[in-house]
Amino acid sequence: MLRELVLSVLLLTLCARAHMIDVLAGKKECFFEDLHKQDKMTVTYQVGGGGHLDIDFWLSDPSGKVLNKQVKQSTGTTSITAEKDGRFEYCFSNQMSSIADKIVSFNVHGVIYIGDDDIVAPIEREIRQLAAGLATVKDEQEYIVVRERTHRNTAESTNSRVKWWSIIQAIVLFTVVAWQVYYLKSFFEVKRVI
Repeated sequence: MLRELVLSVLLLTLCARAHMIDVLAGKKECFFEDLHKQDKMTVTYQVGGGGHLDIDFWLSDPSGKVLNKQVKQSTGTTSITAEKDGRFEYCFSNQMSSIADKIVSFNVHGVIYIGDDDIVAPIEREIRQLAAGLATVKDEQEYIVVRERTHRNTAESTNSRVKWWSIIQAIVLFTVVAWQVYYLKSFFEVKRVI
């Protein structure tokens, strides 16, 4: 019994997967998950780079009915409980952009449904709660890593702009000083008339 419990916990933690993809400008990327009735699935995503850091996302059931749609969002989370067996599709779309590619980090968590008729030992219930808490901590940690990368890129970009602006200002300053010296020098020159 304990060995089966440990095996089921390991399977639950393996159901959580983290991915990082590039969604090209004008394209979409779709993924599929096969779920059974009463299985639960959570998709969390974060745009880590490109354009205005926004992307379109939708999740649809096996019949093609859209269960959740998010337009031009930089982060999002969606959770569903499958009402029927089949292949569920979730897509990230960058079709609104014709220039900027996007970098998207996303996690998919699946929880296999265990019916009420199964007897769940208190330790098994506790292990499931710990596995869910661990998945939440992992999501938050990945979110913080992506946010740190975004902020670092912004800081480096700002630093580069400040550097180039300072160089341009120095060039303009020296050009104006040289012109003023030349002009004042020509103003005080004595012109001879023969």
